[in-house]
Amino acid sequence: MDQVNRAERVVALTAIRDKAKDLIDSGMDDIGVETFVQGAKKKLAQERPDRDNYMKAALAARMAQG
Repeated sequence: MDQVNRAERVVALTAIRDKAKDLIDSGMDDIGVETFVQGAKKKLAQERPDRDNYMKAALAARMAQG
């Protein structure tokens, strides 16, 4: 992954964390916060994919299958 893409992902993940903290402070329940975080991470993965981690996961899955 190039440095620009990695930096953008770090900024986005920090923003997701901060928003989750705001949601907790505003009284949102744990399930609502978790739903937000998972959805935001999924959208981030679609917009800024980490191809290195994808390749590692694909290789691990292939090896696990035998």
